[in-house]
Amino acid sequence: MSQETPEPNVEAKPPRKTGWRDVLRALSKPKVLLTLVLGFGSGLPFLLTGATFGLWLREHDVSLAAIGFLSWVGLAYSFKFLWAPIIDKIDAPFLGFLGRRRSWMAFSQIIVGAALIWMAIVGPDGGLTTLGIAALVVAFASATQDIVVDAWRIESADDTEELALITSAFQLGYRFAILAANALILFVANGIGWAGAYALYGAAMSIAVIATLVAREPISRSEATKTPAIWTPRGLFDAIAGPFIAFLKTHGSMAVLMLAAISLYRLPDFVMGPMVGPFYVDVGIPREVIGSVRLTFGLVGTLIGISAAGLCALRFGFGKTLLLGAILGPGSNIAYTLLAWNGYSPALFSGVLFTENFSEGFAGAALVAYMSSLTSIGYTATQYALLSSFYALLGKVLKGFSGQAVEGLQAAAGGDVMQGYAWFFLCTALVGIPALVLCIILNRVTKKQISAVSAAPA
Repeated sequence: MSQETPEPNVEAKPPRKTGWRDVLRALSKPKVLLTLVLGFGSGLPFLLTGATFGLWLREHDVSLAAIGFLSWVGLAYSFKFLWAPIIDKIDAPFLGFLGRRRSWMAFSQIIVGAALIWMAIVGPDGGLTTLGIAALVVAFASATQDIVVDAWRIESADDTEELALITSAFQLGYRFAILAANALILFVANGIGWAGAYALYGAAMSIAVIATLVAREPISRSEATKTPAIWTPRGLFDAIAGPFIAFLKTHGSMAVLMLAAISLYRLPDFVMGPMVGPFYVDVGIPREVIGSVRLTFGLVGTLIGISAAGLCALRFGFGKTLLLGAILGPGSNIAYTLLAWNGYSPALFSGVLFTENFSEGFAGAALVAYMSSLTSIGYTATQYALLSSFYALLGKVLKGFSGQAVEGLQAAAGGDVMQGYAWFFLCTALVGIPALVLCIILNRVTKKQISAVSAAPA
C-alpha cells in the first residue's frame, strides 16, 4: 500500500449556502448534463431485474416464492466490492484507449444492453433457469457500470458544491430511468409485448454509451496515488486491502458506525421491492393506470424529492440530510399499507405513488451524496463500491424471502392476500427504525467532533 493515506474527496465541513439560481446555473454545465445521462444508464437495468421483472413473471403465473428467489440476482450489486479493486487498477478489455473509467463504463454498458436483449429472447416460456442466468448477467454488468460511473462522478467533481450538484443530477437521471423501467415500459409492453419492451430497453443502453464517449476521463489514477502496478505483490495487496485500510485510517472509530447506518438505511425499500409488482396485479390495478400514474404523480414526486435532497445537502450538509432521509424513507411502505387495507382507488393510488417517489428520491439522493463524501482519491471505485454494497447487501438477502413472508402472513390472516400484503408492508416500514437511531447517533458524534476541532488551538 502507498505510504500516505489518500485524502477524502470532499471537505468534512458543510457546504456553503447555495440558492436556486446557483443550482439552475450549474445544471447547464456539460459535466452535469453528462452525469444526468450516465445516471439514466445506471438506473435503466435496475428494475428490469427487480420489480418490473417480478411484474412480468407474475403475469405469467409464476409463484410469489419463485419471484422472491429470482430477486436474488440483484445480489450482484451487493458483492461488487469484490471486483472493484480490479476496476480501480486496470483498464477494460479492448477499450483501454478510452481511459480507465470510460473504458469500463462503455464495456459494462454494452454487456447490459446485450444481456437485456437475451432476456427478451428467452422470456418466462424459455425456462426460469435460463431467464434467471440472463438476468444475472444484466445485474453483474449493471453493478460493474455502477462501480465505475460512481467513481467517475466523484472524481470529476471539483469541490463539495459541485459534488452535491452532480450527485443530484445523477440521481435525477437515475430516477428518470426508474420511471422509464417501471412506468413507460408498461405502455411499451402493451404495444409490443414484454419481450419487445426488454429488447427495446436493451438497445436504449446505447444512449449511455454515447454519453461515455463524449465524457472526459477524470484525473489520472497513477498520478493521484503513485501506487505500484497491480501485477506486483505489493500492488495486488494495495488493490485489495488498500481501500479498506485507507477508509479505516481516515474515519477511525466512526467507520463502524458509518457502515452500520449505511447498511440499514434503505432496508425497508429493498425488502418491499420484489412484492410491489405482484401487489399491483393482485389488487387489480390496470397496467395502463400504473404507467400513467407513475409518469405523472410519480414523476412529480421524484423531481421534488431529489431536488429537496440536493438543496438540503448544499445548505445543511450531508449528515443532516441523511437523517431527514431516514425519517422520510419508510413513508412509501406505510403508504402501500394503507392501499392494501383500503383497496384500489385512483385518488389513493396517486397519493401512494407520489409518496413513494418523493420519499425514495429524497432518501436515495441523501445516501448517495453522503457516501460520496466519504471516499478517498485513488480508491474511489473500491471504497464507494464497498459503501454501496453495505447499503444493499442485507436488504437484498432478505428480499429473497419476501414472497414467502407475504404468503405466510396471508395464511395467518385466514387466506386474505390483501391482509398479507398490508402487514408485510407495515413490517418493512418498521425495520427502518434502527437506521434512524444510528443516524441520530452519527450526527451527534460528528457534531461533537466538529466542535472539538473548532475549539482546538490553531
